Amino acid sequence: MTDASAESAKPSFRSDVTVELVKHSASDTDVLWAARVSTAGEQSLDELRKDPERSKGLINYLMRDRHGSPFEHNSMTFFISAPIFVFREFHRHRAGWSYNEESGRYRELQPVFYVPGGDRRLVQEGRPGQYRFVEGSPEQRAVTGRVMEESYRQAYEAYQEMLAAGVAREVARAVLPVGLFSSMYATCNARSLMHFLGLRTRHEQAAVPSFPQREIEMVGERMETEWARLMPLTHAAFNANGRVAP
Repeated sequence: MTDASAESAKPSFRSDVTVELVKHSASDTDVLWAARVSTAGEQSLDELRKDPERSKGLINYLMRDRHGSPFEHNSMTFFISAPIFVFREFHRHRAGWSYNEESGRYRELQPVFYVPGGDRRLVQEGRPGQYRFVEGSPEQRAVTGRVMEESYRQAYEAYQEMLAAGVAREVARAVLPVGLFSSMYATCNARSLMHFLGLRTRHEQAAVPSFPQREIEMVGERMETEWARLMPLTHAAFNANGRVAP
């Protein structure tokens, strides 16, 4: 490796995630249009906007009584960069989702790795179903950062060594850990996103408590912020009805 390539291959460490809304076709009027065609036939968007209180009430009714299909007539595409272990959980959500993730077969993977930030609770107490997370001591935080960074450096050096020897990328990547950052495009509709948020975020208005891993919750919170801006009436109805997807 040249000095320049060696410099570019130095590992870097992150405690955050990236979530960007890259394109969308999503608004509350999509829900109204889909719902009212059942009873009133085709209507123009101008007609749907004339009575905002009625529109708010209809969306709340659909959410409350779990008439879900009107919430599917929209689309949001997000660019997400997060540790691979986040994507392992993400890909359990299949209905209403489409994914395209970067490939370690076709490109050299970059050395960006996850290390928990100072606000990440590190210690699990209790047993599954009854456990909680607490901050952890300064010593535990120090050893976590040190050991992770050392492990990441060793793994990426092994990866680079195999690539330099001519080993195929799809073979060499086997030594890389799940703390490596990957990226993907994820496309969903509001109904599928609500299912995701119901499981992957913790919220005081949730009728069914959820206890997500913090790193995927960070992704969910950023996705929810974008969605709430696009579909404020739908988002408000979701919260008002216990954050249970219709």
